[in-house]
Amino acid sequence: MAEGYCVKCKAKKEIANGVEETMKNGRKAIKGKCPTCGTVMFKILGKAASSPTSQPSSGG
Repeated sequence: MAEGYCVKCKAKKEIANGVEETMKNGRKAIKGKCPTCGTVMFKILGKAASSPTSQPSSGG
């Protein structure tokens, strides 16, 4: 699934039981658990993963 950083293990690991959520600001994120220690892991996804919004035109 997605790879995140476990603060407790201090290493990058696969997020186990990951669920995609939408934060208050509209951005998407994945929330799951570390497969080793069971600590909650949270990864914010990039802008490309979030829904497209209307961009203001930069007309002269």
